[in-house]
Amino acid sequence: MKRLAFIGIGNMGWPMAANLVSKGFDVTVCDTDAARVARFVAEIGGHAAAGAAEAAAGAEAVITILPTSKQVAQVAALVKPAMAKGSLFIDMTSGQPGATRSIAADLAEVGVAMIDCPVSGGVPRAKSGELAIMAGGEAADLDRADAVLHAMGTSIHRCGAIGAGQAMKALNNLVSAGGFLIGIEALLMGQKFGLDTALMVDVLNASSGMTNSSQRKFKQFVLSRRFDSGFGLDLMVKDIGIALELGRDGGVPVPFSALCRELWLAAATTLGPGEDHTAVAKFSESMAGSALGGGNS
Repeated sequence: MKRLAFIGIGNMGWPMAANLVSKGFDVTVCDTDAARVARFVAEIGGHAAAGAAEAAAGAEAVITILPTSKQVAQVAALVKPAMAKGSLFIDMTSGQPGATRSIAADLAEVGVAMIDCPVSGGVPRAKSGELAIMAGGEAADLDRADAVLHAMGTSIHRCGAIGAGQAMKALNNLVSAGGFLIGIEALLMGQKFGLDTALMVDVLNASSGMTNSSQRKFKQFVLSRRFDSGFGLDLMVKDIGIALELGRDGGVPVPFSALCRELWLAAATTLGPGEDHTAVAKFSESMAGSALGGGNS
């Protein structure tokens, strides 16, 4: 599988597609931003397509990484007539498992298989090709996509049937979101007491309080006041919502998860659109009446 269409070259899609080009895949890129497509081809290589159907024509696999399953469904409808029987639709969006199963059933009508392969690791690991990929779908289809996935990630986890990868990704982000908030509250409490926040992060990372956020986010994006990790606050709220849907559908009581979503949603509403997910710290800071690291909240 060498000829690929890659649809959605945003913060994550650009470096992921770039890794495919660098690994020798024949990649045609497509995005709603035509100027971005032209810049990608000029800087990275590959081919430009004016639309999704044009990108999919002749491709052995179509890869999507888009904001929500709604956009994925729209793209799937556009590429369905152009995709050859036996080709593969690889959705790397952090989407809704139920919607993905519906899209997969629709594509199956024309002999196109679908797998869902959302990713974790953020922009830095997208650039280095070290993403963790959570995959759902038939084993034979995942086997066909193995080389493609390993060009973008180093850790491929087969989670089950179609939609299972996205279910796992939503639950992963729920745990990440909860860990981030509790860590920020701990830093605020420690700072009020008189502890140095950077020292606190070092101690957390040497102790049982270590999390992905303490390792990769607190100093880098919060204490630095950069708030530019490349993953949107609105997208985190969406993923937590998907996780809660899994709980409701399964009849699982999730009081802490529900509170976590309400806090993230309140932050998104208060801070407004376009904020990085690490900016949720500003919401906690506003409630505490102080900013971390001596910055301005």
